[in-house]
Amino acid sequence: MSEESSSRPDESPISPIERRNSLEKHLQHRPDIRELKDKHILLDTKAAPSLQAAAYELERQRATDSLKKGLGKRPEREELVERNILPDSTAAPAIQGQQKKLEKHMRADSLNEKIAHRPKPEDLIKEGILESSEGPTKTG
Repeated sequence: MSEESSSRPDESPISPIERRNSLEKHLQHRPDIRELKDKHILLDTKAAPSLQAAAYELERQRATDSLKKGLGKRPEREELVERNILPDSTAAPAIQGQQKKLEKHMRADSLNEKIAHRPKPEDLIKEGILESSEGPTKTG
């Protein structure tokens, strides 16, 4: 029963004095014009009210035209990749950093693997790739 009464609005009559006091209280706390303009409730313009809508629409159209012009001059993705502005990746931007780290570690592992299996200078001299005068000299 209490749930039903709380879901319905209060329809009890208000005395004219209470109504006037409530209205006066609300009018005292009413935001000023500057605050309404700051919150974009009122338009901040010097134009007559009858022209404000048209001025607002013209400003929106100017902004739209400016954006279209800027987007028309925007370079294609391929050009940005070619100039190393964008990464050449199809991965989601959130994981591109991890992808870059992984590629770096994979290159390092590949280089370490190649260095570990490179032929010794003596073998290169035996195969005639290096001359004995070009071999590494040990000092120490």
